Amino acid sequence: MKNDDIKLVSWNVNGMTGVMKKGFLDAFKKLNADIFAVQETKLQSSKLTPEMNTIEGYESFWSHSILKKGYSGVGVYTKIRPNRIRYGIGVPKYDDEGRILELEFEDFIFFNVYFPNGQMSDERLQYKLDFYRDFFSYVEQYKNNGKSLIICGDYNTAHNEIDLKNPKANEKYSGFLRVERDWLDRIVSEGYVDVFRHLYPDTVKYSWWTYRFNARAKNVGWRIDYFFVTRDLIQRERIRDSRIHDSVTGSDHCPIEVVLAPEN
Repeated sequence: MKNDDIKLVSWNVNGMTGVMKKGFLDAFKKLNADIFAVQETKLQSSKLTPEMNTIEGYESFWSHSILKKGYSGVGVYTKIRPNRIRYGIGVPKYDDEGRILELEFEDFIFFNVYFPNGQMSDERLQYKLDFYRDFFSYVEQYKNNGKSLIICGDYNTAHNEIDLKNPKANEKYSGFLRVERDWLDRIVSEGYVDVFRHLYPDTVKYSWWTYRFNARAKNVGWRIDYFFVTRDLIQRERIRDSRIHDSVTGSDHCPIEVVLAPEN
């Protein structure tokens, strides 16, 4: 990695309080990201400890659920000072769950998003589909204005059969429903690129494993954590690499990474 490259990392930590006891700070330091996004923090502001909030060399920004305690939430640590931070997209039913952080930098806009899980009920599945629609409607205005976008996080959907161990057994369950996968097809058709799959079209790697059935040890997993970027970043050869750090433990998800080259 060159000195002026920007390393981006995204990790659903499944609870900041828990992951801090499972080596988060060690993993954080080893990954050495310039921008490090976390999802499913399960925090309220009163539970954000100095140890979580203040890591030397970084500023941090947080969005918390105001509807339920110990639920949802996202955070971003960054070495690069953003020009602007926005908390949510101006839609209370999403913003109140603390699912979106938007950081505008000099030459790209970075989104950290915890997309909803649709498994609880038909209502939550519809909420998830509405979220996809409304979020991508929101970011489209930036794309149409020529902005470079990086949208990372837990998308809670495996896109294609290569992205989960048992596709046939899961095709009737939320996370691999055709109606959810259609949304990922749609955003690809609209000019967003799944960076890992673009670089490694045939590589089988997962980013989430259920805690049940010894799934992680058996590598019975799903790839549901992504970096999607606008196509201009690919065309301008800004993307150097993408990695899935499946040996990093502490959560039921593992960190994912993209390395961004400097603007020419």
